[in-house]
Amino acid sequence: MFTITKFCTASASITPKLPSSTYENPNHSHKPISRRHLLPALTLSISLTSQLNPFSVKVAGARGLFQMPPLRLSNRYYLVRAGESEYESLGIVNTNPVAKTSVDSGLSETGKKQTATAAFKLKAMAACDRGCWIWPSITQRAYQAAEVIASVNGISRSYIVPEYSFLDARGLGSYEGKKLESVSEVYVSDGISPTIKPPPTDDGTPNESVADVFVRVTQLMSILETQYSEDTVIIVSPDSDNLSILQAGLIGLDLRRHRELSFAPGEVRFVDTSSIPTYKQPASAVYKCLNPPNCN
Repeated sequence: MFTITKFCTASASITPKLPSSTYENPNHSHKPISRRHLLPALTLSISLTSQLNPFSVKVAGARGLFQMPPLRLSNRYYLVRAGESEYESLGIVNTNPVAKTSVDSGLSETGKKQTATAAFKLKAMAACDRGCWIWPSITQRAYQAAEVIASVNGISRSYIVPEYSFLDARGLGSYEGKKLESVSEVYVSDGISPTIKPPPTDDGTPNESVADVFVRVTQLMSILETQYSEDTVIIVSPDSDNLSILQAGLIGLDLRRHRELSFAPGEVRFVDTSSIPTYKQPASAVYKCLNPPNCN
């Protein structure tokens, strides 16, 4: 009320009195108001209002488009690979997103132990001491891992935010259903160029190159950096490739070398953008990478 009174008093002392469309002259006669009188009066009134209003809103500066490697990160990040799945325990490749919520995509008995170990490691690292957000893939084993992490670290399930596509396990095309050992052939190709895709298949399984996964995880980071500020975010992936490619991008490592950053089931890693592995010549050494992590 004091502010409003002050404004009215100030306005009365500075601006002419404006009843309806006329103003009063010293002789108490009335004349139609002109534009010449109206414009300065309105300008002064608006200016004074903005100065006296304590609730005026200031527009925050935009953060800009997220790029890899980032100049800075607004949040603290922990990367977690979910424990072993039932399919992995059988030594079978399973990356078709159609089956990602099935029971067979869930944690195996070994995977449950690996996940519990990961959850307690996060607790020892004080990851959630000041609260945290947990972003798991909707893939069964990753979401199960997120629930274990939340329970061990005293975090409400309302802080678990399921990710429906950007954290899907890397689609390995025609390797779907084959032995896990056969995937080593994919990593040989990765070391030559990040744009080489696994052979396609007709069962709906994507065949993703390193570059394809890189686009997905960059989009994820863009969302996280826009949505949160000075928070802790735990990213839970069903496989290693999402995380190794993401970490390579964050630290500016040649994407052809992402395999050097591979995650074991249940492994936890704090993102340290200043930690870049010692350079190792990739298989395609004849090509120089001038703009890591984007190297063809």
